[in-house]
Amino acid sequence: MLELVLTNKEGLVGNVKVKDSLGCSDYKIVEFKILRAARRVRKKFATLDFRRADFCLLRDRLGRIPWDKAPEGRKAQESWSVFKDQLLQAQEQCTLTKRQSGRNARRPTWMNKELLAKLR
Repeated sequence: MLELVLTNKEGLVGNVKVKDSLGCSDYKIVEFKILRAARRVRKKFATLDFRRADFCLLRDRLGRIPWDKAPEGRKAQESWSVFKDQLLQAQEQCTLTKRQSGRNARRPTWMNKELLAKLR
């Protein structure tokens, strides 16, 4: 049985329980709680702005890496780390950052002021 819940932060998910099967299928229901911080602190932070990213440069940088030789003699976890590091380095070089803070930091990028006004 596979019990796997992927998150982007440590300690974000807790109380994972496997429940009854889903209808007549082999699948089981996995129940979990999303834990929140007791106090939220407003911080200014930089996020990647993919609207202004140079994807041609990103493709070029990733194309220069000898992917057929990179995983030689490595286990799966080591190969994944190499791939992830290379991808993040290329992404950082090809994507500009923008500063966000406050309530707008939690708002999805597609939700602009005009759409918010219509929703209100």
